[in-house]
Amino acid sequence: MIDLFEKAEKHSFVDDIRQQNIYPYFHALQSKQDTVVQMEGKRRIMLGSNNYLGLTTNPEVIEAGVDAYRRLGSGCSGSRFLNGTLELHLELEAELARFLRKESVVTFSTGFQSNLGIISAIVGRGDYVIMDRENHASLYDGCKLSYGTMLRYRHGDMADLEKCLQKVPDNAGCLIVTDGVFSMGGDIAKLPEICALAEKYGARVMVDDAHGLGVLGEGGRGTASYFGLEDKVDIYMGTFSKSLASLGGYMAASARVADYVRHSSRPFIFSASIPPANCAAALTALRILEAHPELVDKLQDNARYMRRCIAEKGIKMRMGGGEMIPIVPIFTYEPIPTLTITKDLYDHGVFVNASLPPATAPHEALLRCSLMASHTHELIDEAVGIIAEVLGRYEL
Repeated sequence: MIDLFEKAEKHSFVDDIRQQNIYPYFHALQSKQDTVVQMEGKRRIMLGSNNYLGLTTNPEVIEAGVDAYRRLGSGCSGSRFLNGTLELHLELEAELARFLRKESVVTFSTGFQSNLGIISAIVGRGDYVIMDRENHASLYDGCKLSYGTMLRYRHGDMADLEKCLQKVPDNAGCLIVTDGVFSMGGDIAKLPEICALAEKYGARVMVDDAHGLGVLGEGGRGTASYFGLEDKVDIYMGTFSKSLASLGGYMAASARVADYVRHSSRPFIFSASIPPANCAAALTALRILEAHPELVDKLQDNARYMRRCIAEKGIKMRMGGGEMIPIVPIFTYEPIPTLTITKDLYDHGVFVNASLPPATAPHEALLRCSLMASHTHELIDEAVGIIAEVLGRYEL
């Protein structure tokens, strides 16, 4: 028998990049999550956050959380299923359902847990779940937790998706699962084609819209709204930790499907519910989004502006996404140069995320830049200038 911990002792890549002083993880914030942050004693322009609408610093959102903390305490001390349901949870679910134009919403404690809870409840033994290869890791783990058969199709390849559908037996249920906006590349799912194939073969469709809510669609309603397919997507999943400036996740679906998940999903039934402050902050952020759809317009304007600035500098971006998507991936190709450049940018006051395989394809490592509605063009100019200067020192 080998030592179970042998793998930990051989964790060599992390040791190597630490020794090279290019380890990019766990940098400590000393200020609010904002367009400019104080991080490890220095000003940094934040281009690595998913705070798309910039609401983590909104006074109304903050006050709502503080007020809920005072009125309702620090936590619920139990699951929604038993003692942990607040009127505030029900209010958030009802308002979110109305906003998304679905019959019902179920909230989960985190976005990751939402995907575990939805897929493991809906997909059972004998069923099939078909996944885009670039779907988020939580979707893959949800498939593992289910007892269904998982098939994968090449990213965005509708012919390959159809081949997968043709493998599903006539007596099996089938769920097609896709990110709405892909978190690394920023591309938008080919939802019209996916929905048409689902209808042709009798499959159901689930969209992980963690990076779509507040980003595109009518008033920020997400990917299905963007394509006018709200009645064709059976399940939306989303998070509160991005555009809604809090923590938690949700499923939006028909009333019957939502009720089934509430009574069947182990990750939902056996987890403590969203704390009052997080719930109140998400609800307030949702109301701000409803009242101020221009925030989505400002976010999209910033995305277009940054892409223009980067193109003018001759920097190569990953293409294929909508120009209004606030995820701007810059090719750096190999892991070590990517980490070196990320560290160089950090030292010069710009925080970006290094995206490495397996989060990207081999030889397609990226600098993942992400924008907020609250970024100014002046800040974007400053950041792009630093990015261009740093990249100019490397042969890519």
